[in-house]
Amino acid sequence: MSLESDIKLLGTVSMLSDFTEDKLRLLAFSAESRDFRDGQRLYSAGDRADCAHVVSSGEVALFPPGESETATEVVGRGALLGGLSLIVDGERSMTAVARGRVETILIRRPLFRRMLDEFPEIAAGLHRRLSANVRDTTARLMTVRERLDRLGN
Repeated sequence: MSLESDIKLLGTVSMLSDFTEDKLRLLAFSAESRDFRDGQRLYSAGDRADCAHVVSSGEVALFPPGESETATEVVGRGALLGGLSLIVDGERSMTAVARGRVETILIRRPLFRRMLDEFPEIAAGLHRRLSANVRDTTARLMTVRERLDRLGN
């Protein structure tokens, strides 16, 4: 893919929505292009999570730990895999496997963190977005808890 198409694709990723076109250009220029063949693992559950992939073409199947038969989700172009690994150290919670030929834009944590350091407005926007996501997830979990409590009574 060309630099311009990478910039356009990165601009569609929710986590990167506070990046201006110039900052997306810097990110795209500094990121790496990766190619995967059918059945090849992008990463495995339990691997160290130190980068994220943006799917630029093809599909990626996601499997829970220990499962290799049934994917819980299949994602395609524009999907961000491992977005939180750009911010915090941790392990992969899923195994990602290419379905057919897959191309990704690989963003390493040091690059992303450097951008957050150099552009504090991006960090502030990301903080707001992640905070809203946590509040939303908490609200949904409380709804599930209430349903489970009603079933238990």
